[in-house]
Amino acid sequence: MPSSCNVLYASGGLATGDIQKALNSCAKGKAVRLASRGSNNVFLTGPLNMPSGVSLSIDRGVVLRAVNKASVFDDGGKTCGTLSSGGKGCKAVITFNNVSNSGIYGEGQIDGQGGTTLSDKGTSWWNLSQKAKNSGQKQNVPRLIQINGSQNITLYKINLRNSPNFHVVFYKSNGLTVWNVNINTPANARNTDGIDPISSKNVTVAYTDISTGDDNVAIKANPNSGSASNMTFLNNTFGSGHGLSIGSQTNDGVYNIDVNQLSMNGTDNGLRIKSDKSSAGEVANIRYNNVTISNVKNAIVMDTVYENKSGSLRANWHDVSYNNITVKGNSNIIFNGTNASRPLQATMTNMHLPSNIVWKVKNANIKK
Repeated sequence: MPSSCNVLYASGGLATGDIQKALNSCAKGKAVRLASRGSNNVFLTGPLNMPSGVSLSIDRGVVLRAVNKASVFDDGGKTCGTLSSGGKGCKAVITFNNVSNSGIYGEGQIDGQGGTTLSDKGTSWWNLSQKAKNSGQKQNVPRLIQINGSQNITLYKINLRNSPNFHVVFYKSNGLTVWNVNINTPANARNTDGIDPISSKNVTVAYTDISTGDDNVAIKANPNSGSASNMTFLNNTFGSGHGLSIGSQTNDGVYNIDVNQLSMNGTDNGLRIKSDKSSAGEVANIRYNNVTISNVKNAIVMDTVYENKSGSLRANWHDVSYNNITVKGNSNIIFNGTNASRPLQATMTNMHLPSNIVWKVKNANIKK
């Protein structure tokens, strides 16, 4: 953990300006430390921007809490906290934009207040998300941590709670380490993905516990944004959520993903690869080893018609291996290659499956 360049003490009041000023004046290689003072342990904040080479350290018991006011996070179009066709009207709580060698450390907490009523909207971020689902529109809500075009970013021991939307997005970046992090948001909080590496490479997520209302992890390769490659997921635990997913955007290719020592209990899906005609691409060299899947409806999924959207793209998924996978409880294994350019290719060895497991296989070659 980096040594401190400055220590700020909680007062319970709005601290955005003080934190940003401290970050901007901090020497490279050091961190701004957030600490409690007496019974005060909360820093209220609007959007923060992380500089290159500078980190944020949050003491155990200290909470960095997003202000429950939509206008504070508005990105200039006055749409934050509303429904629209775009859904990109809010700044993230913390943004890393074209920076390197920065991170967030400490055993404290970052709280997005996703379920708290917004003082200027009379509804919560999560309620807004549910209204978007019911109306067919998109919600303009903040993400918790947004990392764009950056290198060598570290998240260590931090606790992430109640994000209004995705918790961690790593976009078009190189080098992310997430170590011993805890992400815990209610299962009914819509669109609250845990960690989304998008069109990025060299990612390690280890000893991390993720429970959310959407994908625990979603690896994506967005169109015209580059491939997603070289990622390791080691010794992680997933609770509620939609599982460890690749997709649905696989347009630019997903390669070299290693998953080892993963425990999943109560997720909707287990190990899932998903896309459809609108977002299909190549997925190759995916290795799942030593995974325990308990009380999960769909333990293993490769689905090429995930949302059945229109388009002309076809999936090419091959060299996918499953080794020492244990499934407990009633579950399905689904290989749906309906929109594959050739049969899905997967290898299964040392599988420990219940006798009543249900297989659903279409246009797939599974070697056992």
